[in-house]
Amino acid sequence: MSTFRIPRIGPGALVAAAFIGPGTVTTCTLAGLNYGYALLWALVFATIGTIVLQEMSARLGTVGRMGLGEAVRRRFPGPLRVAAAVLVASAIGIGNAAYETGNLLGAGLGAQAALGGDIRAWATGIAVLAALLLWSGSYRAIERVMVGMVLLMSLVFLVTAISVGAEPGELLRGATVPAVPPGGALVALGLVGTTIVPYNLFLHASAARERFSGDGALNAARADSVVAIGLGGIVSMSVVVTAAAAAASGGLGSAANAAEMARQLEPLLGSWARIFFAAGLLAAGLTSAITAPLAAAYALSGVLGWSRDLRDARLRAIWGAVLCSGVFFALIGVRPVPAIVFAQAANGLLLPMIALFLLIVMNDRGLLGRAANGWLANTLGVIVVTLAVVLGARAVLGALS
Repeated sequence: MSTFRIPRIGPGALVAAAFIGPGTVTTCTLAGLNYGYALLWALVFATIGTIVLQEMSARLGTVGRMGLGEAVRRRFPGPLRVAAAVLVASAIGIGNAAYETGNLLGAGLGAQAALGGDIRAWATGIAVLAALLLWSGSYRAIERVMVGMVLLMSLVFLVTAISVGAEPGELLRGATVPAVPPGGALVALGLVGTTIVPYNLFLHASAARERFSGDGALNAARADSVVAIGLGGIVSMSVVVTAAAAAASGGLGSAANAAEMARQLEPLLGSWARIFFAAGLLAAGLTSAITAPLAAAYALSGVLGWSRDLRDARLRAIWGAVLCSGVFFALIGVRPVPAIVFAQAANGLLLPMIALFLLIVMNDRGLLGRAANGWLANTLGVIVVTLAVVLGARAVLGALS
């Protein structure tokens, strides 16, 4: 008799850990404070879209036995290969450097809100922790840390959301009825943009290659993706729910940093508000501070044809450069909120290009055989890529206006 088994969380946890970063926590908090539950549907859509694209990445790594960067290098011939490599290398390098600044400063905000001290010192210390873990060169060690931190974030934000006693009817309406309140369009796009993260497509394919192998492991890889990413989406929704409940209880205001966000929750959670929120933000920043350099190393090694061994000096140089750029901008006093906003804008520009690369690769039966996309995967993928193009166009127009 067959028995039901809860799938072990693995590579999917890295994806969840990466997109539940300071930008996500900040954007979700502001969405809840300003618009209540009305924009929950955007997170539901974003979570489904993330699962669609990340399942393709997991399939590429599990069955195709290659990362997305390597697949791009194999798929495009001659000059196109060089152009694609340069484009991906430049985009991921610049984009992840922008992310890393926001990740380190976001984690520093959480530590500062809980323990005091200087945010730049905290950001530097967190960068050192990330560097030590990455220097170990052990994928399994990194994965275990990410699983633990995702579970911590889940516990913190889910317990907080449950404790505020949200109204089930309003929750259901906000999650299922697409509605954009006045002034909420950009926030709705931001919620999607902080969840569907382009560098995760590189990270997931390479991580799935490390953990799974062959057609027989495909179901396990898919289950891992759905469970871990679904949990990450629920965590993001929990932040919105908590902030919305705080606003409804009279904790209204404009939250510009972690301490102010935590104060919004004090009418509901009392003195524990600061500790709860700071712990969640610290975990979110730390996990993203590790995954962004890791994804950059995997992406660039793939498109350049280098070894995928994390102990390789070239990979260490890549993740080290991303970490150091984040530390540099943190130390010179870049303000956290603008850094996070800039990272989200970079995400809007990168996502259409990277998602399109993924769709092209996943339709190449010469590379993937029976594991190539079918009509359903392509239909869902096109919908997500179309939204990604809208996000990218909105980011460009916002920058020009």
